[in-house]
Amino acid sequence: MFRFVLPVLAALLPVLPAAHAQEPAWPSRPITILNGFPSGAGTDIYARKLAEPLSQAFGVPVVVESRTGAGGNIASDLLAKARPDGYTFLLATAGTHAINAALYKSLPFDAFRDVTHIALLGDVPNVLLVNPQHSPGIRSCQDLIAAAKARPGVLNYSSTGNGASTHLSSAQLAHAAGLNVIHVPYRGQGPAMTALLTGEVTFFFNQSGPSIAAVQQGQARALAVSTPRRLPPLPEVGTVAEACDLPGFTSTTWYGLLAPPNLPAAIQERVSQEVIRIISQSAFRDWLVNAQGISPAEDSSPLAFRRIHEADLARWAEVVRQSGATVD
Repeated sequence: MFRFVLPVLAALLPVLPAAHAQEPAWPSRPITILNGFPSGAGTDIYARKLAEPLSQAFGVPVVVESRTGAGGNIASDLLAKARPDGYTFLLATAGTHAINAALYKSLPFDAFRDVTHIALLGDVPNVLLVNPQHSPGIRSCQDLIAAAKARPGVLNYSSTGNGASTHLSSAQLAHAAGLNVIHVPYRGQGPAMTALLTGEVTFFFNQSGPSIAAVQQGQARALAVSTPRRLPPLPEVGTVAEACDLPGFTSTTWYGLLAPPNLPAAIQERVSQEVIRIISQSAFRDWLVNAQGISPAEDSSPLAFRRIHEADLARWAEVVRQSGATVD
């Protein structure tokens, strides 16, 4: 027996190490950044802007894949269940990973525990817009408030979906000013903006990037911004606290890069370092601030991102409660 077994074992020995060989050094194949919202949304714009320099840094393609639906929950669930191998990331928002936790009665993932924090990408304001052609008499936030109070239950506003930041900013405004206005949710930024431009709705509290472009092209009039300070690309537009005479009003969200839970620390650190290096460059920061109206984070590190994320879960839960929004 040994005469036959030993030659077989000897023949197998060169093969055994290959069977247990380590996987190629990361990264060795394309990396995917998931986006939970339609093309043209702020997350889509940011993810594509980030993908090119990341591809150059890592030497592999970095592709953006849109997996839309359920307020970003489809993409978020894909991330939560993806292999933690460094090839799947998500351009997340406070909406997908803080607001939705309070908005939806149940989620197939945990918005805080089922992620690895990579980098905080910036604070994203909303801009209060009206259509100058369809609402020529509304030239200021005070005009809008007066018109809404004169016709309670008549004026309406669009949003990118029930419970989205574009909805909750308007709900916060209505609550603070004591307005009775009608919410009309749409599937994404494009249809919600189209509703404003065609006169289907009176106003739209849209994210800063698409809003700035619409204002600069003369398609929309900006009445106020949701930040504590004015935006550099719209210096003549007051904050809600100023323009609407609602002291203390603020309504901003964040963008952040997330990975699946249990991502190896070495990959987390390397991706975080590259992302922070890219978004800290003067050209990228200029694009963020002056083209998108996004404020770079003071601290983009994974630890700072984790702290802000955890605090926002409680903050947005209260806003959702005040708005009465819910999704089954």
